[in-house]
Amino acid sequence: MSSPIGLAVIGAGYWGPNLVRNAQATPALRLEWLCDLDLGRARSVLGSYSTVRATASVEQVLADPSVAAVAIATPAATHFELVRAALEAGKHVLVEKPLTPDAEEAGKLVELAEESGLALMLDHTYCYTPAVRHIRELVRGGGVGDVQFIDSVRINLGLVQPDVDVLWDLAPHDLSILDFVLPDDVRPIAVATHGADPIGAGRTCVAYLTLWLSTGSIAHIHVNWLSPTKIRTMVLGGSRRTVVWDDLNPSQRVGVYDRGVDRRPGELGPDERHRALISYRLGDIHVPALPEGEALRGVMSEFASAIAEGRAPLTDGRSGLRILRLLEAASRSLNNGGVRVEL
Repeated sequence: MSSPIGLAVIGAGYWGPNLVRNAQATPALRLEWLCDLDLGRARSVLGSYSTVRATASVEQVLADPSVAAVAIATPAATHFELVRAALEAGKHVLVEKPLTPDAEEAGKLVELAEESGLALMLDHTYCYTPAVRHIRELVRGGGVGDVQFIDSVRINLGLVQPDVDVLWDLAPHDLSILDFVLPDDVRPIAVATHGADPIGAGRTCVAYLTLWLSTGSIAHIHVNWLSPTKIRTMVLGGSRRTVVWDDLNPSQRVGVYDRGVDRRPGELGPDERHRALISYRLGDIHVPALPEGEALRGVMSEFASAIAEGRAPLTDGRSGLRILRLLEAASRSLNNGGVRVEL
């Protein structure tokens, strides 16, 4: 496509202004509309973007032939109807997480997009950071070897949400990263979740997820609204190298450690001690030079490229559906005392 893709942003609340700003900075996109029920708020967000029109009517946006795609940043409960209407109007769709609050509904949207030949993309923003993109290349390119374990921590003194628990608020970030970086043949097959509400908020404020992977490895995710310190880290251990991601450390967001435990080949004889077959590898630490950049700019570029090339986006509707099914299974486990739930 030689000319920019006409885009409308629906929703001018918390995230909508970020979509507007990054759409305006993406040459492959041309922002045509900002739609919000509060027309005054939409006009306030647009400010100096005088060429962009404001409206309170979704129907007006979807009827405009100059709009080829929409980006939806409205409450999750509205996603199903808005995404369906946009797809039925022949528009490509970028939507904030979650795709919908219900996996069955999300599946219908994924099928509709595929049947219509339209791009349906989830704004899993962390997947478009330079750090996570680099980790994806390492893992999928064999740089870490076989994945042996994953530990992820996302904790802070966060806002207790009125409509979702900490699992649905924070864990989608970590689950989307895992879905993004793991090879296609490595998938969660079961989940167990434990959580607590120590402050009496009426919803889980601290949660621990254990995921069993198809390779026999496990992944562990800790999410917490109550921590006085903010931590965003992920440790992904492999048979060759271990990757440590620290999102809050700008001087070393990613460290690649040539350190680990190896088991030497050979059978364990009757008089041998098991430790004789274990060796410890103490190699170098590599800190890749990564560019700093706004992840949402990468989201917008990927959305435009997927449309122009007629392909599925990296974080397509199928990825959003997989994460929803994981969250629903995790909630079932949490509500049943942490039992293992097969996927």
